[in-house]
Amino acid sequence: MAVPVAFFAVFFAWPVAAIVTRGLKADGGWRFGRIADVVGQPDIRHVLWFTTWQALASTGLTLLAALPAAYVFARLDFPGKQVLRAVVTVPFVLPTVVVGTAFLALVGRGGLLDELWGVRLDTTVWAILIAHVFFNYAVVVRTVGGLWAQLDPRQEEAARMLGVSPFGAWRKVTLPALAPAVAAAALMVFLFTFTSFGVVQILGGPAFSTLEVEIYRQTSEIFDLATAAVLTIVQFVAVGAILAVHAWTVRRRESALRLVDPAVTARRPRDAGQWALLGGVLATVAVLLVLPLAVLVRRSLDGGFGYYRALGDADGGTFLVAPVQSVVTSLEYAAVATAVAVLVGALAAAALARRDAGRLVRGFDALLMLPLGVSAVTVGFGFLIALDKPPLDLRQSWILVPLAQALVGVPFVVRTMLPVLRAVDERLREAAAVLGASPWRVWREVDLPLVRRALLIAAGFAFAVSLGEFGATVFIARPDNPTLPVAVARLLSRPGDLNYGQAMALSTILMVVCAVALLVLERLRTDRTGEF
Repeated sequence: MAVPVAFFAVFFAWPVAAIVTRGLKADGGWRFGRIADVVGQPDIRHVLWFTTWQALASTGLTLLAALPAAYVFARLDFPGKQVLRAVVTVPFVLPTVVVGTAFLALVGRGGLLDELWGVRLDTTVWAILIAHVFFNYAVVVRTVGGLWAQLDPRQEEAARMLGVSPFGAWRKVTLPALAPAVAAAALMVFLFTFTSFGVVQILGGPAFSTLEVEIYRQTSEIFDLATAAVLTIVQFVAVGAILAVHAWTVRRRESALRLVDPAVTARRPRDAGQWALLGGVLATVAVLLVLPLAVLVRRSLDGGFGYYRALGDADGGTFLVAPVQSVVTSLEYAAVATAVAVLVGALAAAALARRDAGRLVRGFDALLMLPLGVSAVTVGFGFLIALDKPPLDLRQSWILVPLAQALVGVPFVVRTMLPVLRAVDERLREAAAVLGASPWRVWREVDLPLVRRALLIAAGFAFAVSLGEFGATVFIARPDNPTLPVAVARLLSRPGDLNYGQAMALSTILMVVCAVALLVLERLRTDRTGEF
């Protein structure tokens, strides 16, 4: 446990504490009065209000759109189901920059809606909300659908035999059993949209700002660290509360249900209503998920492959190297970040899986999720402030970017490996130890063969999320080594059709790489229930 604790202490707690201290401490004393001063500002209150209500609206719309699909994946069996599951999950692993760019190609200037009907939705709240539904659709489908597939359908059938209507049986029997999963999915969607950065930055324009965007603006444009520090504290408290509630719903889901084999619950559609529902879900997936990505690819090919060829030219201005070099840089950084995330995450999961783990160790499990919710902008800027002098002067080191990316990858590694490690029979380890095996050999001979596939899946998730990390990387990526998301954002910030087209081309490349990684994960999955 020492390695994970040290990693999070040095590369997460220290940078966050450094930027908060820099903003709230002056002349040797703390200035906590700044918290009330900042929160009391009308523009900050507007940011807090917008951040909260857009997250609530995004969560409600996502549940409304995705719950029918959760039922389809749980209860219906049809050709191409596994392929459709992969298609539904692709948006979730895409970087937020790609999601924003895809919707810019659909609803922005010169986008599909603009071409067909002269309608533009960029710089409106609707573009943000729809993009959030696109991004989080899979969270609801796979979290709720995964549990729904394991609920015994005979309980609902028994209620119907007693004269209860189909909707009444679902409301009285199935819905209460699904409530913990729905709550967990809703909380995760709320968390992701509450801390939204790339989507709001690209689609919202100057009129809309979440806490994450405002922290970025205060640190990089206004250089007001006091305001940024207060906003970081507010976000930290909110995220901590969300994660605490999420942990409670997960414990309820794990302890309160009796589950069955999901292979026996899915059947071919039996009536017109089920066929209509399947058709409606397919139409929703096509319009909401596939169309924006297809438009992105089409815009990248306007005029042939000219935009792709232009990626090989350095302009000597914003880009000191050719934009295409960001592809190689991102792959290299993501590989290093994956190695770090797998090492730290596997050690943390192994410690948490021990049955004799103390309460303090189990509490560390919740802390591992904080990097997903705490401002990545704060972490990135904190890297520059905290890691700027010996023995850890890393400001000019390339390793800074992979370390920031690994912070986001570790929670995915832990969440993937922990259930498998907890399922390993402790008697196998004890038998190996009795025969004289060292702890390392017990891990290598007993645990590793059983968790090898989960380890590969964890590595794939860590690679995908590291490849798309943007919030922290935008601060610390060097001009001569930009990552793919940073390169896309830089191109979008510059005027001209050539820059816009290159941004579309780079986003398409990033989308393809993430999609390939996801398809590999789908083939490696040991549990086909579809649950995260």
